[in-house]
Amino acid sequence: MFQYDLPYYFAGLPFTSRQVPRKLAWLLARGEIRQVMRGVYVDVRVPDSPELRADALRLVVPQDAVVCGQAAAWLHGIETTALSPEPTIKPQWTFQPRPTVEALGLKVLTPAATAIELARHLHRPFALSAVDALLHTGKATLDELTTASAAYFAEDSTSQAADILRYADRRAASPGESSLRLRLIDAGFGVPEVQIPVSGPNGTYRMDVGYPKRAVDGRRLGLEYDSDLWHSGRRAEGRDEKRRGELELLGWHVISVRRTDVWGSYPALELAVGGFLCQHPRLPRRW
Repeated sequence: MFQYDLPYYFAGLPFTSRQVPRKLAWLLARGEIRQVMRGVYVDVRVPDSPELRADALRLVVPQDAVVCGQAAAWLHGIETTALSPEPTIKPQWTFQPRPTVEALGLKVLTPAATAIELARHLHRPFALSAVDALLHTGKATLDELTTASAAYFAEDSTSQAADILRYADRRAASPGESSLRLRLIDAGFGVPEVQIPVSGPNGTYRMDVGYPKRAVDGRRLGLEYDSDLWHSGRRAEGRDEKRRGELELLGWHVISVRRTDVWGSYPALELAVGGFLCQHPRLPRRW
């Protein structure tokens, strides 16, 4: 019998650590189960899905409660833990009156209200990437978020959540791009344009973010977030170098940005952008 001909643990349904207290560490060490969310596990052969997430939440959320916070974002399909491959979602719920929708048999905070709560409580870069991601799915519009925000803060608020909504953009293609955009804003360079089309002889390129209206010596500044997953290795690096060379010929100065440039205290990114734009960045870095 092959390993994966064996029956699924708990018939493939999620289960809590209390159901296998003595065998939990052993099963995890053997790689036969994985954590779905904090305290809830499933057979590794079961793929992630909205139904699995709902079943996991049902194990721990009281029947009359409203799923909220990061757990609501998770159920809506919005990831808020961009830097960690491990599931760190905690089951969160409330009995307080909230605007809700039904999702797979659970009462869940509406996408718009979820975005507002994330904008209020998450660390700034995670807050922006989560709101960007929710807008990108089309489950809520910026107008809906603005309307929902009236219940939390005034239109002219200077709170973090109000800032996040001002900067949110549904065109952001990844959490890394969202964090990069926030770095540029916090450094005082202004809000960059997003997903900028650049026409060339071989087709149209798409620049992640940039300042096309602030040309210096006839060149415009573009920045591209190169993730470790898609931009590592000799072949990927060669492809990226060729692309940057073609964009240079089209009048663009392209700065390649990696995860270590966005996260950390060293201001190399801000200094590089400021050096091109002839502008002193606002330092020290805020996050």
